[in-house]
Amino acid sequence: MIKAVEMAKKQRDISVAEFFEKNRHLLGFDNPRKALLTTIKEAVDNALDACEEAEILPEIEVQIVRMTESRYRIIIGDNGPGIVKKQIPPIFGKLLYGSKFHQLKQQRGQQGIGISAAALYAQLTTGNGIKIISRIHEDEPAHYYLLKIDSRKNKPEIKDEQIVEWSKPHGTVIELDIEAEYKKGDISVDEYLKQTAIINPHATIIYTNPDLKQEIYVRATDIKPVQPKGIKPHPYGVELGRLMNMMKWTEYKTVKLFLMKEFSRVGPTTADKILGGAAVLNKTRPKSITREQASKIIESIKNTSIISPPTDCISPIGEELMTKGLQKEVKADFYTAVSRPPSVYRGNPFVIECGIAYGGELNAESAVTIMRFANRVPLLYQKGSCASTDSIIKTNWKSYHLKQSKGSKPYGPLVIMVHMASVWVPFTSEAKEAIAHYPEIIKEIKLALQEAGRKLGIYLSRKAKAKKELKKFEYLKKYVPHVAEALQELIELTDYEKENLEKALVEVLEDGRSFTEANGNQQEDLPDDLVETETHNELPDSESI
Repeated sequence: MIKAVEMAKKQRDISVAEFFEKNRHLLGFDNPRKALLTTIKEAVDNALDACEEAEILPEIEVQIVRMTESRYRIIIGDNGPGIVKKQIPPIFGKLLYGSKFHQLKQQRGQQGIGISAAALYAQLTTGNGIKIISRIHEDEPAHYYLLKIDSRKNKPEIKDEQIVEWSKPHGTVIELDIEAEYKKGDISVDEYLKQTAIINPHATIIYTNPDLKQEIYVRATDIKPVQPKGIKPHPYGVELGRLMNMMKWTEYKTVKLFLMKEFSRVGPTTADKILGGAAVLNKTRPKSITREQASKIIESIKNTSIISPPTDCISPIGEELMTKGLQKEVKADFYTAVSRPPSVYRGNPFVIECGIAYGGELNAESAVTIMRFANRVPLLYQKGSCASTDSIIKTNWKSYHLKQSKGSKPYGPLVIMVHMASVWVPFTSEAKEAIAHYPEIIKEIKLALQEAGRKLGIYLSRKAKAKKELKKFEYLKKYVPHVAEALQELIELTDYEKENLEKALVEVLEDGRSFTEANGNQQEDLPDDLVETETHNELPDSESI
């Protein structure tokens, strides 16, 4: 037999489920410890997204049950809108199935892989499927499913299906058994849920760990996040191949109408400028555009001034709620937050937010704690590869009275949180663990850090001044009895008059100073703009961006 023919017989399609079955590390299932975190993260993200889209204040229950030393049962429930019966099997049993991929707006998930990948991992490591109960209304039945994934066909296999009694009026609960490892620490389920509670102050999370210890993160506000609106892609973010595909599938008959209807911020005048620069007639049919013409359109877009995309597609947390989230979970003396104005990278709008907590119960002898977030989701892995960490290291914290060695994080009792909200966060990998180093993003992060740093610097300056004043006061106060005694002898005061004189001298020393004799410490009360929030109307530092 001819060798090529023999080789051809071995060729066959590979389903996406088969691919990830052998390459699960790409989705965050590198090892048992990380797999536990990734499984819970995907389920909690889905629950938060569902609740917010339905405008329900989230109440999420997370339970980890230790079955054996290396096997754990994960149970996660929510009070969301529930899932329509026919959608339950594909949502949990088919990779790359979801409603978010084609929507250009801020959301936690994007690809439609996460929870089905967790179900696939459970199936691979324990042989068990995923169990789901969901209900959409108190007048509707609760549906139970036991599902597995046919990895060759990337389709759900329904192993059991029935209507069950369930106490919740609406919501979803899932249960799966996985091979995992539970440990506490900076990269753990415990830390992930704590940070999730900080960045989502409107959510209540009830967590029971394998040691049967329960932690309840109570919501800090009843204000629901503003729902972002979907937008069309901006011309600055489109590439040649994508543009040609859009033209191939568009329903519009002319290239001018195509540009106006398929992109944001393109009106008749802008469309004319783009097509004029590319030497393409307005009435040309999009499907007849050649590769050379499409390439010229891309070049013309780059040379055309186009208004930035709308920003109602993103929903930042805001300075007040960021501060409340920190105050709820971090015991400190000083808090501040900064929310930058919207900016754009590659046609994608984004907002950078920064929060700082200082002092209190935080460790003063170690490097600062960094919390990184993207679209309200904590990023715990690949800290050194993230644009947020890089920006923190390259910021000159000595200007704000903190210790810092060259090329390292600052030291002190400090928590720094950085949040990026965007329609498309540029992660460095499919596991969504670190933000890529785009110059526009790094610039905004540094501006936010500098603004928060200035507020911290003011606070620390006042604190140092108060400490110095206290030292002076204590020094002078030692001589008050001697002065009163000398005056008593000079002007023949009674003991009662001498006592009143001592009190009066102490009051004179206290007057105008930033502490009281009653507590003997500097006052921690500062203006609201330093303790809570402040608008971003200051100019950037002279420090290089």
